[in-house]
Amino acid sequence: MSSPKLKPYGKVISSSVIDLYPKLQNACVLDPAAKKILQPHEQFDYLVFGGILGDDPPRKRTEPELTDKMPGVVTRNIGKKQMSTDTAVYVVQQILLGTKLSELQFQDELEIPLGKNESTVLPYRYVVVDGKVRISPELVAFLKKNPGI
Repeated sequence: MSSPKLKPYGKVISSSVIDLYPKLQNACVLDPAAKKILQPHEQFDYLVFGGILGDDPPRKRTEPELTDKMPGVVTRNIGKKQMSTDTAVYVVQQILLGTKLSELQFQDELEIPLGKNESTVLPYRYVVVDGKVRISPELVAFLKKNPGI
């Protein structure tokens, strides 16, 4: 199933990356458990985002569920903490533009006020840009509108 919302950003393919991998040359899977940190000088034709987000603490499923099924694929991390996919994409963009991971500022966990006496805590790592946590305003609005999720 193809998402029309993603089409403006590139080619949308509904196949699993595991099935595509033999044809993907110079690919890198981003995995918090990978031994090496992504560096600004590295160049890949494909970056695989969107691991298995959700468990807190993380269960480190990227390797058994993904990279073990892609023999020889390169893996890199952008820190050991889980990030939302949009945060990970932003961080990788900054690294590929020349900023080292160690030069970026982060905040672990983010509390979103939902109402007068209610809030939710997002247990992930967020990048801080110009003193402010970078998070989708649409996500914050969604959480405030749907506090029971």
